[in-house]
Amino acid sequence: MSGMPQSLSAVYVHIVFSTKERRRYIKTPELQIELHAYLGGISNHLGCAPLIVGGVEDHVHILARQSRTITLADRVRDLKSGSSTWIKERNPGLLQFAWQGGYGAFSVDSAGVEQVRAYIRNQEEHHHAWSFQDEFRKLLKEHDLAWNEKYVWD
Repeated sequence: MSGMPQSLSAVYVHIVFSTKERRRYIKTPELQIELHAYLGGISNHLGCAPLIVGGVEDHVHILARQSRTITLADRVRDLKSGSSTWIKERNPGLLQFAWQGGYGAFSVDSAGVEQVRAYIRNQEEHHHAWSFQDEFRKLLKEHDLAWNEKYVWD
């Protein structure tokens, strides 16, 4: 009897995206907690096991495994569209809510998972000193990515 072939992967991705124009829509701790849980649920449903979801009033960070069966672009599209619809249905006062068009996605090796998890866990404290834009520029530099300021801040 032959064994079944297996395809295994341990690819971790740190995804970051902001609200449109960095508007502070995600104001209350209750909404933040619920949104982060909802994003984690979407990620899990897509086969991308979430390790941590966090953020502050104007952006989110998601650290999760990347599924072998969905592209990163499709995953982010589903995260944004599903959570945007959920926010608007949950709170009619947020009917103008929207995510920015773009996103950042950064690979994380197994040895760096705990460091990124701690970084996401400490977002509230971190953003007393850094704006989202400064944080995002730092991530882009750390990952040696070129960007155009004209297009990254939609």
